[in-house]
Amino acid sequence: MTFNNEALNQAQEIMWDAWDTPNKRSRISLARKALKISPDCADAYVLLALDAAKSPDEAFELYKTGMEAGERAIGKKMFKEEAGYFWGILETRPYMRARLGVANCLRDAGKISEAAGHYKDMLRLNPNDNQGIRELLMPCLIIMGRDKEAEALYKKYEDDSSAAWAYSRALIDFRSKGSSPEADKSIVEGLKRNKYIPIYLLEMRKIPKTMPEYYSPGDVNEAIGYAHFNLGAWKNSPGSLEWLASQFFNFTR
Repeated sequence: MTFNNEALNQAQEIMWDAWDTPNKRSRISLARKALKISPDCADAYVLLALDAAKSPDEAFELYKTGMEAGERAIGKKMFKEEAGYFWGILETRPYMRARLGVANCLRDAGKISEAAGHYKDMLRLNPNDNQGIRELLMPCLIIMGRDKEAEALYKKYEDDSSAAWAYSRALIDFRSKGSSPEADKSIVEGLKRNKYIPIYLLEMRKIPKTMPEYYSPGDVNEAIGYAHFNLGAWKNSPGSLEWLASQFFNFTR
């Protein structure tokens, strides 16, 4: 990664070491060192938001400052000329990481519309969606009742074979058609991809406060992650959880 700024390049090199450092205190120290060299080092703010923030508000401010630093670092010209290719350009990644943090903090604070605005613009900048933004935007759209946008988002990434996308398909179908052959077929496909998701959506098992760092397709950790981000969308879809329960018990008996 090379910025048109020697100090920023030095700071970013320090951040590569910071991300690879297992000790939390050492990571924080390296991030602060990077910021002394260049206040435009977005990754340093991201790391501090993750490791040093004492509250959600503090984390949000760090992410926001990081996003603004990332904007300065990559410049207005890149936003105009390279929209659609972000993330593939390494210099954009610290900005995209910081902006994701901003959007997630807004979502967690209940500011769904504001979060969705960020998610949508990030997909405009990077339609290849290396960060999995579509899975975060989808429940926001459903909660806001923007079913046509949810359908369009699904179709844009309809080749996605993840369990999350299959369950999103099922929920969209239920919201438009209720308990129907089409919705029933969609939820069975979701159950085939991950049979644990209903356990957490139906709150048969409590969703942990701390999200798993890793998951594999079809495992419990994947189910926890999906339920964490999507339970609100299901709860905002009258009758969907009762329908899901019926389908789940039919599938597992």
